[in-house]
Amino acid sequence: MGGQLGKRHRATVPARRRHAGMERSPIDRRRGLRQRATDAEQILWRALRQKRIGAKWRRQHSIASFIVDLYCASAQLVVELDGGQHYDPEQLAYDARRTQILESLGLRVVRFTNLEVLQKREDVLREIYRLVEG
Repeated sequence: MGGQLGKRHRATVPARRRHAGMERSPIDRRRGLRQRATDAEQILWRALRQKRIGAKWRRQHSIASFIVDLYCASAQLVVELDGGQHYDPEQLAYDARRTQILESLGLRVVRFTNLEVLQKREDVLREIYRLVEG
C-alpha cells in the first residue's frame, strides 16, 4: 500500500516541481516567453503576422544560445523589444554583447522600446519595413 501511495503522490506533483533545478528545454522556454508576451510584443507580432510587412516572421526564435523576440530569415533581421529592465547597466552590457554575437553571425539587429511600439507603432513598422526592403 505504501508503494501505491508514493506512486500516486509522484503522479500528482507537477512536472515543474518534480524536475526542480533541471534546465527547461529551449522549446519550453520559447513557449513560456510567447505566453508571457508584453503588450508591445503582442501588438507588433499581430502587425507582422498580418503581412503588413511582406516577409515571414518568427516569434521567440532560437539563434545560437539566444532566444530573439522577432526574426525575419529572408532579411537576416532580428527585432528586439526592450522593457524597463533593459536600462540596468548589467543588462545593457549583456544586450550589447548579445548584439555583437548576433551581428557576427551576419544578422542585423534593431531594438525598439516597448514604449515606442505602444506610442509610435506606425513609425516602428515603417523602420522595420525599410530594413526588410533594404
